[in-house]
Amino acid sequence: MPPLELLLQQALNGLMLGVMYALIAVGFTLFFGVLDVIHFSHGDIYMLGAFAGLSVLAGLAAAGVGTPVLALPLAFAASIVITGLIGVAAERVCVKPLARSSPLMTLLATLSLGLVIREAVLIFYPRGADPKPFPWLLPQGDFDVGGVVVRYENLAILAIGLAAMIAVDRIINRTRMGAAIRAVAQDPEAAQMMGVNLDRTVDATFFLGSGLAAVAGILSGLYYSEIHFIMGITGGVIGFSAAAIGGLGNVYGAILGGLLFGLVQTMAAALIPRGSEFRDVVAFAVVLLFLVVRPSGILGAKSVERV
Repeated sequence: MPPLELLLQQALNGLMLGVMYALIAVGFTLFFGVLDVIHFSHGDIYMLGAFAGLSVLAGLAAAGVGTPVLALPLAFAASIVITGLIGVAAERVCVKPLARSSPLMTLLATLSLGLVIREAVLIFYPRGADPKPFPWLLPQGDFDVGGVVVRYENLAILAIGLAAMIAVDRIINRTRMGAAIRAVAQDPEAAQMMGVNLDRTVDATFFLGSGLAAVAGILSGLYYSEIHFIMGITGGVIGFSAAAIGGLGNVYGAILGGLLFGLVQTMAAALIPRGSEFRDVVAFAVVLLFLVVRPSGILGAKSVERV
């Protein structure tokens, strides 16, 4: 494949991966923006979303609802609700009781919660240690545009991810709850004096961030055609790195960071000898160098509003 077409092909693949990373990163940045906490079990919430989606799809198939047009929206909706509620419960168990403690205590609590979630899936999900095949529900096939192969399933994943990002933007900027989230991120005490219910706002933030992780989990299953109980470890680290690249506390920075991380991964896989084996090494090395040069992230210093 000529160099230009190769670059375009990898750019398309990178955008698709980046959309999934961005959805995880937005959760990290929402939690940090509202409560100044790094929710390190968020990667395992992402894994849980994938398993919730798979379970719902299996249940629908057993009930005779196997049509992708109906089964997939139902799986997304149910997984968002289930994972969102688990995210709210995680906040009430591991974050809220430690609000006045050292940030290190919250860090340790969320790390521990991630381990509990991972081990629970391993033990209680049938044959939890084995990779789980994810059903092929997206349209198969491809077409060629100037030498760049575009797969229908990749377009569908990209479209679903972009739709989720647009939905987040509308919620943050066009709804009363979004206004409350932005107000709490700026000044929690002032927000409460203006009548904002702090507990409800924090719950909504964790529901939203965890629901987005569920969407990313299902998209990952649709793309790789399998899920695994340890997928949240790498997913969480990548999501947090993407949020840090973009500037923790800035939703648009998290989206940008996720897309950049995906692009660096795919470019490294294509342009470096044995790049597929070392794409994560290269990507994290780039993250490290970037943060040394600009520790506040791409939009961190320029941001007026943290959310």
